[in-house]
Amino acid sequence: MTIFIKGYAPAFALALLLAPAHAQTATSPAPAPLLTTVEQKLAEGPAGSRFGLLVTTLDGDVLVSIAPDERFIPASNTKMFTTAIAYAELPLLQQNAKGTGVRLETGADGAVDVILHGRGDATLSSADDCTVDCLRTLADAVAAKTRVVRNIIGDDSWFPDERWSPGMSWNNISSRYGTGTSALTLDDNELVVQLAPGAVGAAPTIQTSGYYSIENRVVTVAGKEEGVEADRMPNSRTLRMTGTVGADAAPMTLRYGIDDPAHYAAWRFQGMLRARGVRVDGDVDVRHRQLTPADDPKARKGAPVVLPAEPAMLAELPAPSLAENMVRINKESQNLHTELMLRRVSRQAGSGSIADGQAVMRQVMTQAGLPDAGYYFADGSGMSSYNRISPRAAVGLLTWIARQPWGMAWRGTLPIAGRDGTLQSRFKGTILEGKLFAKTGSLNASRAVSGYLTTRSGKTLIFSALANDMPDGTDSQATAAVDRALVAIAEAL
Repeated sequence: MTIFIKGYAPAFALALLLAPAHAQTATSPAPAPLLTTVEQKLAEGPAGSRFGLLVTTLDGDVLVSIAPDERFIPASNTKMFTTAIAYAELPLLQQNAKGTGVRLETGADGAVDVILHGRGDATLSSADDCTVDCLRTLADAVAAKTRVVRNIIGDDSWFPDERWSPGMSWNNISSRYGTGTSALTLDDNELVVQLAPGAVGAAPTIQTSGYYSIENRVVTVAGKEEGVEADRMPNSRTLRMTGTVGADAAPMTLRYGIDDPAHYAAWRFQGMLRARGVRVDGDVDVRHRQLTPADDPKARKGAPVVLPAEPAMLAELPAPSLAENMVRINKESQNLHTELMLRRVSRQAGSGSIADGQAVMRQVMTQAGLPDAGYYFADGSGMSSYNRISPRAAVGLLTWIARQPWGMAWRGTLPIAGRDGTLQSRFKGTILEGKLFAKTGSLNASRAVSGYLTTRSGKTLIFSALANDMPDGTDSQATAAVDRALVAIAEAL
């Protein structure tokens, strides 16, 4: 492990645009006490773990460097890159954004189908207490126009049908974190299950919407502990729940992924129409746009993208705020919303495919000065095990962001140490509480945290700390070791 620390120039408020990057000055050996401390903190991590760490000043001077060019699985640090390319094009993205729409389509036999059109809206809701971006608004519009319809069709062809990205583990599909990505998204594409313990020896009570059938094999036992598990085969609508729940445990709210979000949205819309007295004589169906070679910019070879035309809508919801959505993406590490943001960027430049999103990523990262070897992304959220970044690429991105006119707004989307988001419980009671703004990442044997921090002397630094290859069950130990190393650096500088 090699670490270097050097003197640094006075920090500038990130509210000011930074001057162009200067040539990097030569590093000098770290003061022995700090060098020893940082090495000791990381050595406290699990045996066999691999760490990368890079810390620089705002103008690029290297302060701490450990394996800065090694490639790591970044987990949700991927979201920094996705939201950065979205922020770079935010005015145009917002201008072109559309909300969910609905229209009536009359067949040759005179029967009327209801077509629910998704346009990549991440926040459409069917909740009873919904006040903004509500599906019931569209149901009201249909009910005011007609009292009899045939089929309810969920149309998510605004994006090609790529519900999961390459490299995502199949076992994550049934979880809320791996739910399908669709231009027609409702209720975060999550099925909510309410579970309440029963008497000891009996099954608990389970309530849900009815979209999935539930095999309830959970047993209530004495105590307060719970160990409920669930599994579902891909494209199945049968959820099998097993394990135990304590009789004295509080009622639980559980959430699971939905494989065909457009179908779920149409199914939910059907129920809303019937509740409004609209007779539905037909079925729930979907319209997907199959992925073709035309959705790959390499296969198109410069040919223009031809997107399907949209007919006029009976009613449509206002476009959601993309800037507000990016706060949720980075604070909460919301996977589905990030994938939808990547596809929005992709559709503005091409077809809405992952491949077109990757092309935009390469263009923006080239502008930011990142080498191709420093990153690779197969998705937008970080769920893919194919993704790779180096600490130097992450710091390079953060340095570039700080120089953009939207840099401070973007930094405001990051979790704050000890205060909110995915950092709410970290760095509590340390010098970095309230003074570290960073994106976290968590995936199998992978942990990441990258962003900005303020030292004891008031200097603002840019950092990226990545950990991979931890033995099973030791991820929290690796996270703690990284946190202690960052605290040590902040205290010393």
